[in-house]
Amino acid sequence: MIGTGVREIDEKLGGGIPTGSLGLIEGQPDSGKSVLSQQLSYGALTSAEISVAYYTTENTVKSLLAQMDSLSLFTTDYFLTDRFRVYPLNLRHSNKGGKKLFNILSTHINSLPGQFKLVIFDSITQLVAHSKAVDVIDFFWTCKQACDDGRAVLLVAHHYAFEEDILARSRSVCDAHLRLRLEDMGDRLVRIMEVLKVRGAERPTGDVVTFEIEPKTGMRIIPFAKAKV
Repeated sequence: MIGTGVREIDEKLGGGIPTGSLGLIEGQPDSGKSVLSQQLSYGALTSAEISVAYYTTENTVKSLLAQMDSLSLFTTDYFLTDRFRVYPLNLRHSNKGGKKLFNILSTHINSLPGQFKLVIFDSITQLVAHSKAVDVIDFFWTCKQACDDGRAVLLVAHHYAFEEDILARSRSVCDAHLRLRLEDMGDRLVRIMEVLKVRGAERPTGDVVTFEIEPKTGMRIIPFAKAKV
């Protein structure tokens, strides 16, 4: 099981994300998708002692490590000992997508050494937005096949990247599905994570987690009743 190291979140996940799972983390911009992905990476490295491959379209190696350090998710030592690999993907100024790029990524996943049991793509938004529906679904199935080797693959995306039909089909392929959103709670915006499904969880999963992101702390859980005040 791959947990975040944050007790309240791991309880809602039923213990964590099982290895061998394909997961989708989707939601609004700035809703905490990347921080959740980084927290899961840290949990895998420290608690589960699993090596992690992190593909990022939003950071360089240096900026990702610095961002995680700012949240007290210290991963530099794991990076230097080759337990945490970071692969920057520069897609911001590209309109390319489709089968070719998905195939390159799929081949790269399968070439990773066996100890890399957690693979995260943060995010696939640009790829999905510039690809045909059949190529997106094929990529999800290819990632699902990689999970047969005991890897957990987590795909991160903004909710607006998908057409509704593709999103529904993509969700159905996944073993875990987490949806994040921002919600106005009177005088502040809070982040909410919905646990929609986690197949193979050790315990029953929860419903929602309300949290804030604080420097040097990371994800700080807010009791839902307090968040509504």
